[in-house]
Amino acid sequence: METPDVPRPDEPRREPLDAQRRRGILHVDMDAFFVAVEQRERPELRGRRVIVGFPAERSVVLSASYEARAFGIRSAMPMLIALRRCPDAIVVEPRHHLYYEVSKELMKVFGDFTDLVEPLSVDEAFLDVSGAVRRLGAAPEEIAAQIKARIRADLGITASVGVAGTKFVAKIASARSKPDGLLVVRPEDTVAFLHALPVGALWGIGGKTQEVLARLGIHTIADLAHTPDSTLKRSLGAPGLHAKGLSWGLDERAVTPVREEKSIGAEETFAADVTDDAALHAELLRLAHRVAGRLRAQGVAAATVVLKLRYSDFSTLSRSHTLTVPTDSAQHLYSAARQLLAALGGRPMPVRLIGLRGERLERAAGAPRQLSLDRIEDNWRTAEETLDRVSEKFGAGMIRPARLLAERRAAGHRDGRPPRG
Repeated sequence: METPDVPRPDEPRREPLDAQRRRGILHVDMDAFFVAVEQRERPELRGRRVIVGFPAERSVVLSASYEARAFGIRSAMPMLIALRRCPDAIVVEPRHHLYYEVSKELMKVFGDFTDLVEPLSVDEAFLDVSGAVRRLGAAPEEIAAQIKARIRADLGITASVGVAGTKFVAKIASARSKPDGLLVVRPEDTVAFLHALPVGALWGIGGKTQEVLARLGIHTIADLAHTPDSTLKRSLGAPGLHAKGLSWGLDERAVTPVREEKSIGAEETFAADVTDDAALHAELLRLAHRVAGRLRAQGVAAATVVLKLRYSDFSTLSRSHTLTVPTDSAQHLYSAARQLLAALGGRPMPVRLIGLRGERLERAAGAPRQLSLDRIEDNWRTAEETLDRVSEKFGAGMIRPARLLAERRAAGHRDGRPPRG
């Protein structure tokens, strides 16, 4: 078998097979996570064409059941296109607080097998089970099967798992085992496994890059692996050489167990462009409660509040404000966001999208607390914590601040859509 060019000092060097054999890397990816959680809570949705997202025409699909995916529906697709392809799909509004609670339970399951867990999002993570292999006397694929069984038994949902000696091969394997599958790629089989795949399976090879590679006659990972370095560097630069390294299974990155989320945010695309301040304030208040709930669910507080606006011509701007004390309160987030909106002055055109984000996150347990002699502050915190408990038990949107409900009703009449929580 032809081998790649000798790596330069700035390129990763091939890891010996015996070293890879000592590493057990798993990529665990939940199957249609948001939909799966909703189907767990509402069994009548099982086996149905389900889309999680808001029904507004200009919103996007957050998750789709495999029955809906058969119609070409995928995450991030505009809802208007998704419903054209599958008009009888059941659209379920997301309950992010519930998904984060299930995610925390999922991470606890992972922690029972290894301390080396690197979450990539709420529904996927890398696990290094090399220590568990020695401790439990089980092969990585056996541990992967145990993890899948625990997830099904404890959480009532399914996961797909890829097992390999490197992170990126494990991730490719999990994607190719969906749904509810388990695919093992042994170190000695890595190159053969990769070279049988289309070049788009590699990390970083998107649509435009595939077009460039296709003009060079490169369609498979094997084609890429045998392309001279000089050709790839001329056409793609350094990323081309990195992709060639991946094509030979070169990936020495370790599983990094501590990966704190850097920001938590939410945004909304309006059904019709908005010019009215009251409609923007109503949406900001709703977004503030979504973000604050997620902050509290993860035990963090935000030191910086960011407002995002996208105008009707798709131009986008953001403004930020650093708080005196980090917060996980919707009222504090909302107040800061309204001040940022007011500071913009007159807007040049209608608003298509508005977003709110908390940044510079700190552990809430160690963060200083805003002190106040006004009992309203304590009342707001108590009310928001009550909202959390009700949402956890009955679902998001069952209760909400009266002011939000009233403003949303008014905003709904103004922008031509019914109000929702």
